[in-house]
Amino acid sequence: MPTLYYAPGACSLAPHIVLEWIGAPYEAVRVKHGSEELLAVNPAGAVPTLREDDGWLLTQAGAILDYLANKHPEAGLSGGDSLRARAEAHRWSAFLTSDVHAAFWPVFMPFRYTADEGKEARRAVVEAGHKLVAKQFDILNTHLDGREHMLDGGRSVIDAYAFPMIRWAQKMLPGGLEPYANVQALHDGLAADPAVQRILAREAGK
Repeated sequence: MPTLYYAPGACSLAPHIVLEWIGAPYEAVRVKHGSEELLAVNPAGAVPTLREDDGWLLTQAGAILDYLANKHPEAGLSGGDSLRARAEAHRWSAFLTSDVHAAFWPVFMPFRYTADEGKEARRAVVEAGHKLVAKQFDILNTHLDGREHMLDGGRSVIDAYAFPMIRWAQKMLPGGLEPYANVQALHDGLAADPAVQRILAREAGK
């Protein structure tokens, strides 16, 4: 069976949820970023990492999600099969990777963005990161107006991909999700899903 290497709180939550939605057997291995166990399968020391039965390894959340959607078409998680539906899935996957996820880095690791080690300098970086995240969440919130899911084809891997980032915003943005009612609605719908609840409990060690 495939093996997913994950870390709690990371974007590996997305393929963890998708594997649960699919319902096929899989193994989930909890690891620490940069640990020897993880480095043995992914030299970048990052999650998510997916290993198939034959030892083939796949990294990067967007690639893993696309692979799982195509490997298990019976699960109906691709968001649609038309040329434009596939393009929309790739569009929003890229948006989440390159725009949303990247906007959080100054919040997570402000020391990477300033040579000044003072608290004020790092606080300024975090505040700049908050503004970057807010800009992307404005786009996300507008897109979700009148929608239950990210894609027109219904529940998809893109919903799962958005979920961990929405949770980050809920915890780290001043005001949380209060300015983003449509994003909050997507979060709440996913959080109420029994499969999502199982994975959240597992990642929390419950």
